[in-house]
Amino acid sequence: MVQQALAAQGLDLRVVQLAESSRTAVEAARAVGCELGQIVKSLVFQTRQNQAPLLVTASGCNRVSEKKIKLLLGESICRADADFVRAHTGFAIGGVAPLGHPRPIRTYIDEDLLQYPRIWASAGTPHALFDMSPAELKRITNGTVADIKD
Repeated sequence: MVQQALAAQGLDLRVVQLAESSRTAVEAARAVGCELGQIVKSLVFQTRQNQAPLLVTASGCNRVSEKKIKLLLGESICRADADFVRAHTGFAIGGVAPLGHPRPIRTYIDEDLLQYPRIWASAGTPHALFDMSPAELKRITNGTVADIKD
């Protein structure tokens, strides 16, 4: 599914299937041999007022500041549960890709990801990743780059 979504975006990026798990950022960095910061953590939140999904793509070495997200949105957020994540992204927690969702999701991109020439994101399962440039991440998510780290 992610490979088709990448092709539909006109990107010649390849999903890599791994024998080992890439469910966590640490596992993913170890699996592909990159720095922890080059891993894109795709975290799904839910807005408290509107119950709308929000995708936050954070550098693997950063924690997301819910306070900073609240200031950006003007609304409080909470972590989405597994059913909400699957319903809005089509993926299970631990394998959420930054694209290929049933409908577009408002997205914030951790500004720290922009320091790397290549970054790695989940490709829909805990055993699949793909690499891209930060500019490609911005393009495929139509995301807003911001300071979102704690």
